[in-house]
Amino acid sequence: MPLDLMTLSLVSRPVTAAEGLRILERDQYRCQYCGLDGQASFENALAMSVDFVVPRARKGKKDPGNLVACCRACNMIKGRRVYSNFEEARAHVLSRRGELRKAWEARAAGPPSKTAKA
Repeated sequence: MPLDLMTLSLVSRPVTAAEGLRILERDQYRCQYCGLDGQASFENALAMSVDFVVPRARKGKKDPGNLVACCRACNMIKGRRVYSNFEEARAHVLSRRGELRKAWEARAAGPPSKTAKA
């Protein structure tokens, strides 16, 4: 096991390609947070990864019960926070995705148009 130089403690190795493939297959290449179908397109397939529900940084174990298929966007949104259960993590990710979507849509719409004075 590698050594964390900040804490001088042993940390588990990252998920191997074979382990990750088993998790993705188990979850049918579908993000367990937002439902993105990793088999629907090449772009979706590139976005898929494996997430530690309890992050490694928070002593999460590398066992199948703590690993889920996840798109990179949801993985970044979830971050290193620890949740009491998977459903709480999923609710947080979906809520945050909704907030980010609203902010993006407001920005994409542009500034309110100025009406000409008659």
